[in-house]
Amino acid sequence: MKILINRPDKPFARFIFAHGAGANKQSHFMEQIAKLLCLGGVEVVRFDFPYMLRAAEKNKRQPPDRANILLQDFTEMVNSADTELPLFIGGKSMGGRMASMLESAGTVENVNLIKGVICLGYPFHPPGKPEKQRTEHLYDAKLPILIIQGERDTFGNRSRVESYQLPSIIDVQFLAAADHSFVPLKSSGIGVDEHIRSAADQIIKFMKGQI
Repeated sequence: MKILINRPDKPFARFIFAHGAGANKQSHFMEQIAKLLCLGGVEVVRFDFPYMLRAAEKNKRQPPDRANILLQDFTEMVNSADTELPLFIGGKSMGGRMASMLESAGTVENVNLIKGVICLGYPFHPPGKPEKQRTEHLYDAKLPILIIQGERDTFGNRSRVESYQLPSIIDVQFLAAADHSFVPLKSSGIGVDEHIRSAADQIIKFMKGQI
């Protein structure tokens, strides 16, 4: 099954939520975020990219497709969405990056229907390769973007991300002592569930602020 939907009784928004490179739409992280957003009144639509469907068929891990193929699949999801609810797009890591690229790709038929983009653990650069930045399109962003980032994320920690001086239309919120999956250091005294709840609360606040 390619699509999963968490639908509250009276949703105020719809969120098309894409997975990261290494785990599908049913990962623990994706499940937690989807359930919390649903409890907060957001209809969450999760989907698997084609390479993840192939991995399930072959029961063997597959590398992600090229960005143009991922964008094509994400575009199809957005273009097929009903329009009766305010629409937001986003994802975990790679999924969030693809969501942030959709606008600049120019492939979404009704891009004006999208109210904002949410990126959970944005992959600003490959781990250990800060020179290979994945930020160029962000400086041309026209849609509001919320990025929730662990302070010690190896794909872009707090000090490095703050040095990028991203445009004001992009709101970056940091989770204390957290890694790429929002898991904090034990010494912080914070639990990962607390960070997940905080992320969900910030997403809901962001959505309501754009409607």
